[in-house]
Amino acid sequence: MDASSTKLPIHEHPLFSSARFHSRCQGCGKWGDYYGGYLCNDSECGRIVMFHKECAESPLEINHPSHPEHPLILTETPPRFKCDLCGKYLFVQCFPYFYHCSICDFNVDTSCARKPPLPLHHPDPQEPPFVLIKENQSQERCRVCEQSVCGKYHYGRPSCDEYVHLECVDVAEKVKHLPFHPDHPLDMCLGCVITPPPLVIEHPKTHEHQLTLSTRQISFTCNVCGVPDNRSSYSCLPCGFTVHRSCIDMPQVIIINRHNHRLAYTNHLGPGFSDCGVCRRPVDQLHGAYSCSICPTYAVHSKCATTIKVWDGINLEGVPEEIEELPFKVVGDDNMKINHFSHEEHNLRLTSENVITDETTLCAACVYPLSDSGPIYSCVECDYFLHEKCANLPMKIRHVSYNGQFVLHARGGEGPEVQFLNHLSMKAIYIPYIMSTKQASPHVTHVKISCAQV
Repeated sequence: MDASSTKLPIHEHPLFSSARFHSRCQGCGKWGDYYGGYLCNDSECGRIVMFHKECAESPLEINHPSHPEHPLILTETPPRFKCDLCGKYLFVQCFPYFYHCSICDFNVDTSCARKPPLPLHHPDPQEPPFVLIKENQSQERCRVCEQSVCGKYHYGRPSCDEYVHLECVDVAEKVKHLPFHPDHPLDMCLGCVITPPPLVIEHPKTHEHQLTLSTRQISFTCNVCGVPDNRSSYSCLPCGFTVHRSCIDMPQVIIINRHNHRLAYTNHLGPGFSDCGVCRRPVDQLHGAYSCSICPTYAVHSKCATTIKVWDGINLEGVPEEIEELPFKVVGDDNMKINHFSHEEHNLRLTSENVITDETTLCAACVYPLSDSGPIYSCVECDYFLHEKCANLPMKIRHVSYNGQFVLHARGGEGPEVQFLNHLSMKAIYIPYIMSTKQASPHVTHVKISCAQV
């Protein structure tokens, strides 16, 4: 395990600390900008997995005042998908963790376990009180966030047509105690109220000096991504470095589906680079970008390189390069015979002569005719053929159709990928590249070899 990582009980892989992330917390399911937390950097997860610091460090067992009879156990697979305190449905893809009592079938999500919903009090005793409404199909909207209260526990005064989500009571209280401007009411987005950005951030990989939050909207060009903007930002007061809040803690080393090599982030790109490898627009040499150490002119805008359609969310900093796996083993000393992973029961022999004239005889990989196609590999014992170029295809590739890695598969073996192959029609007997990650299963994503080379 890497020295900079931490193994916590809530997740199967080591977790790395993150100064900032914009995503959904895998512990409580809440989406937004968060400052301080953990992320999983393991490719087996197949997607970006992030946790609030509090969620990641949740104890495995708690005693909670809402259920004093029994302890509650942190559980990932719920027998029931609803929190008994706030009424939220805990769908597994969004809220995979919660505290559960198996004796009473009592559920509490991790957010409510840390801080139960606040009661709502109204200062004017002459007005009707708010009451807790558990089951309601009302289309009315919360007076704090202006979202529908339908299907959620909420406080309401139907006679006054006023409703408030349970979690929004806490939001209203936070507005009274924000550090930015305590003297007067503020016009702020709900996300900043729920998770106020820190006034200062120290993150040496973004900038060597302390960064200070601008509490007003200002016009600036972000030094990390090069995009001009007009909003609140973080700045270095001594040297004028300015950065979007969303550009703090950019991944240092990544691989994208538009290039075969790793890309490293640099704060100052410099001259001599071609247009962005994703959007094909010029890359500003004075701002941050990603570049390739092998291809000297290849560069990608920071924003373009880290979009979900291009990057798989894995930071490869400190991760050794993978050793390329060959699809076959050479048999004998003449380099003319191989044992290919797709046909391990027999060896294949290379021939440069056009021995196949029948146009109905197809390559087992790309399903194109073998006639007039150059050298081929043929089985010495049965009718199995591969184009030479198909036999030499890499075992793993990246493709613009998906942000993850595709692995070359053939019939035989075990797993959902092979089940998919076995259900292909007889007209589609080919060797595909398959996205074989936890995210893709059981809906296997595949690309034909002929398409993978486009």
